[in-house]
Amino acid sequence: MQPPAATHGVIGRRARAALATLLQTGWDELSRRATIGPDQRRAKAFGHFGPGAAICFPVAALYGEAYMRIGAGTVVGPYATLSAGVMPGHVPDNDPVISIGERCVIGKGSGVVGHRSIEIGDDVWTGHHVYVTDANHGYEDTTLPPGLQFAGPKPVVIRSGAWLGHGTVVLPGATIGRNVVIGAGSIVVGDIPDFSVAVGNPARVVRRYVDGEWRSVIRISGPEAGSSGAADPVGPSRT
Repeated sequence: MQPPAATHGVIGRRARAALATLLQTGWDELSRRATIGPDQRRAKAFGHFGPGAAICFPVAALYGEAYMRIGAGTVVGPYATLSAGVMPGHVPDNDPVISIGERCVIGKGSGVVGHRSIEIGDDVWTGHHVYVTDANHGYEDTTLPPGLQFAGPKPVVIRSGAWLGHGTVVLPGATIGRNVVIGAGSIVVGDIPDFSVAVGNPARVVRRYVDGEWRSVIRISGPEAGSSGAADPVGPSRT
């Protein structure tokens, strides 16, 4: 026979294991039931919520649903932020403010924060913790903290088929073309052409699909290139 202390230890371990299993099972069930789907009442608040779409539980922040369009089959991962307007109750001057196409995947912990216009096409996939916004803060008035100053929003467009790597930030006024790949950790501030690969801060094109083949891109420096440098495609990529 085991001594009483050993018996109590075995019982304690079994109880903790059973409790852990119960909690894990409960969390899985809660996550499944609390995910926003097209048949739920919360989905009815959206301007459009397509069949097969889902916003996974838990949600970090969600408001302005009436000014959002979510396409069929699109999945927004857990801990995401979706907001249309400056704050809850704000009436934007554009509708929709946020439009996400069909069959998109927005990664865990990502944020799409729109004040006027963010347009995301079909089949756009992102890694985790991607941030997309058309809004920014000003700093010109030295009597106010920047957090209380709002710059005018600039529309953001992410065209169909784009892939945004983990931690990408897309800032106001950016346009990302069709089937573009944005490398992890990049910050997009301008226009990225169709069928290209861009990386860095700010994101710059390093590969393009030209004349039926992928080509590496070289940067042209000097006064003739402008402040951000110009890009010329060179021979086919070897990778």
